[in-house]
Amino acid sequence: MKRVILSFLILGLCLTATAQKPLLDSMQMPNAVYFLPAPPDTASARFQYDKAQYRWGLEQRKDSARRAVAVSDAIWSVDNICRVMSEPFGMTISKETTPAIYEMLSVGIMTADQAGKRPKEHYMRTRPYVFFGEPTIVPGDEEELSHNGSYPSGHTILGWSAALLLSEVNPDSADAIMAVGYRFGQSRVIAGFHWQSDVDAGRLVASAAVARLHADERFLKLMAEARKEARRLFLH
Repeated sequence: MKRVILSFLILGLCLTATAQKPLLDSMQMPNAVYFLPAPPDTASARFQYDKAQYRWGLEQRKDSARRAVAVSDAIWSVDNICRVMSEPFGMTISKETTPAIYEMLSVGIMTADQAGKRPKEHYMRTRPYVFFGEPTIVPGDEEELSHNGSYPSGHTILGWSAALLLSEVNPDSADAIMAVGYRFGQSRVIAGFHWQSDVDAGRLVASAAVARLHADERFLKLMAEARKEARRLFLH
């Protein structure tokens, strides 16, 4: 029994050691608290727009196909963003089929995610489903996310940074890739987890994060390998 337990511990350590990690932490990323405006005050016209967009999201839920996409987009994982982006990208993105692209993307989006931590913790904005006391379309996420700040949207940072990075790898498909990246953020409004201003801010944070990534030589090497792999695969 001790040997079995030891084997599992060793396996766990190996998996942890080989897991992709962000290249930069939150303190090394651009600080959105300084370059973005604060979330809209509840008495402002901007907040009235947020509420109008929340109602738009409720209407979008009535479309079963769009509702299903929003539920699918709620899955926060590298493999899910690869699945979502594979069609507009033009080929299946995975650890097995496109290892260099997968590594660049996973490292890139996990690093970009770090840029959302400081503004989320600083503002701790109440999420719309909590504000209105109404259910989302992903009830399993409600309890955990009720304790996490709404501004900016982390899912939007994920989707928009992925779209920017993959558009660089395959610029011929940039229009389709960016359209899916935009949709990914709007899914958070439809799901009820984010205000529109959270999503808009998430796109700006993602853009700043990707720019910061391009000042890191380690990331530039990953991007170069990803582009080389894409050229080779698209030629076949």
